Amino acid sequence: MFIGYVIVAALLALACAASAFMTFTRNPQVVSSMTKVGVPGSWLPWLATAKTAGALGLLAGLVVAPLGIAAAVGLVLYFAGALISHLRVKDNAVAPVVVLTLLAAAALVLRMASA
Repeated sequence: MFIGYVIVAALLALACAASAFMTFTRNPQVVSSMTKVGVPGSWLPWLATAKTAGALGLLAGLVVAPLGIAAAVGLVLYFAGALISHLRVKDNAVAPVVVLTLLAAAALVLRMASA
């Protein structure tokens, strides 16, 4: 199970780090997507920080299991909230959010199983 966690955590951490970078730098595609779901521009640095913390927590979870579990829980909640936000405004471009939510859930299950 631990090897599965390593693979899933690495993929999710990479995706979160890339998304955080694009959010910090206000990539037009990211800003457009967040504006579409009603996220104020002032929230972008906080959301990017949350994704960065999640990525770092997943990687720290390779050594300290409770950190990996906490990071995975946080990312599941983050991406579930993103999914709800997209669905609330009837935005059907939810495939990336669904994939990230499922990856976060997989990381949580795998880390808990290997702790």
